[in-house]
Amino acid sequence: MSNHHDAWPPLPVETWIDTRDTLQLWTQIVGKTRMAIGPAVNHWWGVPLYVDVSGLTTSLMTVTSRDGSTRGLEIRFDFLRHELLILVTDGTSRRMALEPRTVADFYAEYTGHLRDLGFEIDIVGTPVELPDATPFAEDTAHSSYDADAVSAFWRSLISAHGVFSRFRGEFRGKSSPVHFFWGAFDLAVTRFSGRPAPQHPGGVPNCPDWVMHEAYSDEVSSAGYWPGGAEEGVFYSYAYPHPEGYDTHPAVEAPGHWDSALGEYVLPYHLVRQAPDPEAMVLKFLRQTHQAAAETAHWDQ
Repeated sequence: MSNHHDAWPPLPVETWIDTRDTLQLWTQIVGKTRMAIGPAVNHWWGVPLYVDVSGLTTSLMTVTSRDGSTRGLEIRFDFLRHELLILVTDGTSRRMALEPRTVADFYAEYTGHLRDLGFEIDIVGTPVELPDATPFAEDTAHSSYDADAVSAFWRSLISAHGVFSRFRGEFRGKSSPVHFFWGAFDLAVTRFSGRPAPQHPGGVPNCPDWVMHEAYSDEVSSAGYWPGGAEEGVFYSYAYPHPEGYDTHPAVEAPGHWDSALGEYVLPYHLVRQAPDPEAMVLKFLRQTHQAAAETAHWDQ
């Protein structure tokens, strides 16, 4: 994927926002399945999806049935063939078409397949971190699916994943995996100072405050890629708690800049994809914003 257009395709938000919002709800349904099955992990690391060779995956999940039998389950969004794959270690599987369809229709078919495969999984049936908490089973408003736009977004995720993975490898301390959080619909990687943080104030739409308390129990410098916030999405970086002087630190150079509305440093995606070396631009942004966080918060380096 050396061709910049292929690796960093144009993604005008206005051309696929309806598809993006529908897909976010679909990923929440699948992500909530992983949350229901797996063990709790610090900072909610047990619930994200992961970028893979054809889209997004839950990775392998272990499910114990009421009769005591155990099987492995993996659910994958295939953005090449535009299918949802439900794969089981006993060789059984189901496929669903990713195409224009309501969230209610997607939810009904998806939960039906799980039942047919013998999985009794209690999924929380409402969205989180979104202003509209219409239950999935009742949502007929979101029904868009532009296959070309979704494929383009997946290619941008692959490129972002590569840069984030390199950035993660540069840090010897505690660091999160590079993972896709379906709540906010963003790819993220987080570094930790090793110190506890003050309790997060919460206030995220349709998300209990205790969820944020766990997510931000420790001091962090976090970065990610979100297909929103600008005409083609943004790379972002923030620190929690916010250190004095962080938002004006001289280490962060243009085109990265502080966005007071978001409360984060941002680097617009459209500038990245047009750069001679997109990977170098993103990596520079990640390093500089982490430096700003570490220096103003006095991390033990």
